[in-house]
Amino acid sequence: MKRCHLVTALAACLAATAPSLAGDTDPRQAEARTLVKRFVGTVKPLLASTIQERGPVAAIEICAEQAPALADQLSEETGWSVGRVSLKPRNAERAQPDAWEREQLERFAARAADGEPGPMLNHGEVVDGRYRYMQAQPVGGVCLVCHGESIEPAVAEAIRAYYPDDRATGYQLGEIRGAITLIAPAEHAGP
Repeated sequence: MKRCHLVTALAACLAATAPSLAGDTDPRQAEARTLVKRFVGTVKPLLASTIQERGPVAAIEICAEQAPALADQLSEETGWSVGRVSLKPRNAERAQPDAWEREQLERFAARAADGEPGPMLNHGEVVDGRYRYMQAQPVGGVCLVCHGESIEPAVAEAIRAYYPDDRATGYQLGEIRGAITLIAPAEHAGP
């Protein structure tokens, strides 16, 4: 029964990172949002089924190995650079924000602290001639299993095994733990 609650909470957590396509004014923004939905739409059911079948410790492998592989695959297929970043990265090699990403993450955190819903926290603009887009990843209930203040010993041990330099714990419900970040291919530079 506990796993069913985790799966339900995980679905809510990940669904919050999949923004609506309504109101897009820039076609690159619509394309970026579609890629975010594709990424989340692939990772979410994989995490949910893994948690349901094998528990949260097994789900860490999905985040450590399969989610980065999916981001790489989407990047290769589309020409967009697709990744995840955080002010408190779990994966020190892949999740360090650059200056622009850091600024957006700080803005997302401030907006969330002011009560703005996580799904609304996104931003796209042209930076140094390339279109960039970020979609916040707010902490949902199931996220606390691996990213919260109180983590079960078996989960903490698995996190240390995959991420010896982990800094992505201590979060509370609703905080912004990171973002999906995209950079359009050069041919999409536009105005």
